[in-house]
Amino acid sequence: MLLTVPDDALPGLVEGLAETGAVRPGQLLVHTSGRYGARVLDPALRAGALPLALHPAMTFTGTAVDVQRLAGCSFGVTAPDELRLAAEALVIEMGGEPEWIAEESRPLYHAALALGANHLVTLVAQSLELLRAAGVGAPDRMLGPLLGAALDNALRSGDAALTGPVARGDAGTVAAHVSELRRHAPQSVDGYLAMARATADRALASGLLKPELAEDLLGVLARGTDGAEGDAR
Repeated sequence: MLLTVPDDALPGLVEGLAETGAVRPGQLLVHTSGRYGARVLDPALRAGALPLALHPAMTFTGTAVDVQRLAGCSFGVTAPDELRLAAEALVIEMGGEPEWIAEESRPLYHAALALGANHLVTLVAQSLELLRAAGVGAPDRMLGPLLGAALDNALRSGDAALTGPVARGDAGTVAAHVSELRRHAPQSVDGYLAMARATADRALASGLLKPELAEDLLGVLARGTDGAEGDAR
């Protein structure tokens, strides 16, 4: 039996299944929530079920392409020690790669995936909208190679892959960006400023952004937060 429910509904669902006798002793009970480990299945465990948490680190569309994406996909696996081999075998049978996640680390693990994948969609969608507003006829064709290269560089090199005006400390360019966004896409300003501050912090910590350039840059970002237009010199 396969049920699709939101993460927040999972604890109540498991309790209900156990209370109504839907769980049988010796039955494998698997959930694919990223947020929860095996402990959320404790009511079923007390009823004799064998609890497994197998979360595919993949985004799904509800179409046939989803099955193909499981090949080589990493799964966040959490289970009692005695069921670890069984859990990993199931993932391998599906063509995935098991990655063991400790019970207490599941929320952090899920937050990391949401930060990268969910927010990426928002960033890309905003970039597409801004390029269309700037008159670009095929923004997807323009962004595809750029974002693909940026992702590849980031996965290979981490913070060393940072480029652009924030990492260089180009305060005037960032001020111009903020000014243009306020004029043409005010709904994007808060996200731009938040990401620019996070990028500046990482660039400073990694030595890419020189401290003497960071002061002006951080000042621009602070004025942007206050709603003032920066000096687009």
